[in-house]
Amino acid sequence: YARRGTASPNLCFAGHTDVVPTGSAEAWSAGPFEAEVKDGVLYGRGAVDMKGGIAAWVAAVSHILAEGDVPGSLSFLITGDEEGPALHGTKRVVQTLMAEGEVIDACVVGEPSSQHALGDMIKIGRRGSLNTWITVHGKQGHVAYPDRAANPAPVMARLMARLADHRLDDGYQGFQPSNLEITTIDIGNPATNVIPAEAKARLNIRFNPNHTGDDLIAWLNAMAGEAQAASGLRIELEHLCSGDAFLTEPGPFITGVQDAVEAATGRRPEASTTGGTSDARFIRAMCPVLEFGLVGQTMHQIDERAPVAEIEALAEVYRTVIRTYFDRA
Repeated sequence: YARRGTASPNLCFAGHTDVVPTGSAEAWSAGPFEAEVKDGVLYGRGAVDMKGGIAAWVAAVSHILAEGDVPGSLSFLITGDEEGPALHGTKRVVQTLMAEGEVIDACVVGEPSSQHALGDMIKIGRRGSLNTWITVHGKQGHVAYPDRAANPAPVMARLMARLADHRLDDGYQGFQPSNLEITTIDIGNPATNVIPAEAKARLNIRFNPNHTGDDLIAWLNAMAGEAQAASGLRIELEHLCSGDAFLTEPGPFITGVQDAVEAATGRRPEASTTGGTSDARFIRAMCPVLEFGLVGQTMHQIDERAPVAEIEALAEVYRTVIRTYFDRA
């Protein structure tokens, strides 16, 4: 975290420099870490998500400061632990900043929010995410003697069916309905004549503000408890909530960014809550936060890429965002 200035308001830009794995390097049209420009397009892992956005904001701030200081402060919150558990990056920095009494008045996260054209969408909220690992413990035995064993497979199957059939909600203002997805069911039994000793499953819930992670954990534990009582088999659950749902309510900050983007691109960005999670879920504890950046269609893909002209255009849009913010502060 770095800040220029001591006056208020403090406008922060947040981003991350870590990236997802490249996949097969041989499948790339250019080296995934070579930052090669071909026909005006920058290829490389992180070009879109989200080093291009960081570069654009740095360029925007450089141009702004070359014209004179802003009536307030500009800060950067750049970390390297977002693409994964995200335990030691923005989450930890925000905790430290709050403990030290640092004040951030508004924050732009440079995630690739645009869908089809630069400036067509900003993100003002995100659903929460909960991962759960489930293990049903049975007793291994011969399939011809089921009375000497305890088969965990049908117990797991019935529990998964109950969870999958449950409708969590019908949506929330600006949010799509919450959804529970079973991502794997594993028994690991290669034999056809052996009742397995255990069955494992993993699921993810993407949830809107109708729920909290703690509420959903309690519900899952209760459902597993009922299955355990009915079957007599021990059922273990482990949970990891990577963040609750959040929404930055419409107001001067959101409107100002929309006005700035429209002035620079001619497009009025839609304020959306779609997509996965981001570090904005941690920053929202300090200030209003939104996400705005490049078109994200190739992020995490082989041949992730961004036109150089689009990165340059984003820098100009960011300049307009900064000017508009301080003009209206």
